[in-house]
Amino acid sequence: MTKSIDPVGLNLGRTRRQALGLISAGTVLLGAGVAPAFAATTGGADEVLTEGAVLRDPEIPVAGNADGDITIVEYFDFNCPYCRKLEPELRQVVQDDGKVKLVYKDWPVLGPVSIAAARLALATKYQDKYVAAHDALMGTASRLTEPRIRELLSGAGIDVDRATKDLETNAKAIDAILARNNDQATAFGFKGTPAFIIGKFRVPGALTMAQFDQAIADARKAAAKK
Repeated sequence: MTKSIDPVGLNLGRTRRQALGLISAGTVLLGAGVAPAFAATTGGADEVLTEGAVLRDPEIPVAGNADGDITIVEYFDFNCPYCRKLEPELRQVVQDDGKVKLVYKDWPVLGPVSIAAARLALATKYQDKYVAAHDALMGTASRLTEPRIRELLSGAGIDVDRATKDLETNAKAIDAILARNNDQATAFGFKGTPAFIIGKFRVPGALTMAQFDQAIADARKAAAKK
C-alpha cells in the first residue's frame, strides 16, 4: 500500500485548528515532492500543536542525534504489533542517516496494560534508562502483562524497584506527559499506532525503510525551501 504524508505547518503560535487546516487539504505521495496545503482557518487558544510542544518537549525521551537537522516524532503503544514490527527498521534508518532526532511519544491506546507499560517506562528516564526500557518492551514477541513488563525491564538492566518509586514520586509529571501526547495525537487526527511526524509532515501509519528514507529526504527539501 502506498503511504502518503501531509504537510502539517508546525509553527510557534499556530493553534490546533490552524495546524489541522494544513493536514488534509494537500496530501502528497512519498517521493513526489512537497506541496503547500492551505485551508481556511479560524483563531483559537489551543496551543497543543505548537512546534515546541510537538518537536521539542524537554520532558520527552529522545534517541538518535539530539542535534539532528530532522526530527521524527513517533506516537506508539508498547502492545502494538505494528509498532514492534517497524521498530528495528526505524532505528536502523535513524542510525544510518546520523542526522535524525527520534522523539518517543508514548501513546498507550490499547488498554490498561499499555498505560502501565508507558508509565513505568517513563519512570525509568529518572535513571537515564528510558531507551533501554523502550527497546526491551518493544523487543518482546508476546502481549505484555504487568509481571512481564517488570521482567523485561529487569532483564534490560533497569532497577525496577527504583522505577516503581520514581513513578510514585513523579506520577503527576508522567501522567501530564501522557496527556500531552494524547492531546497531540488526537489533534493530528491519528486513529491509532504507530503514527509519526517527520520534519513537518504527518504520517498516519507504518512505513518501510525506503519510505522512511524518502520521507526524511522530503522533509529536508521542505526545510531547505524556507
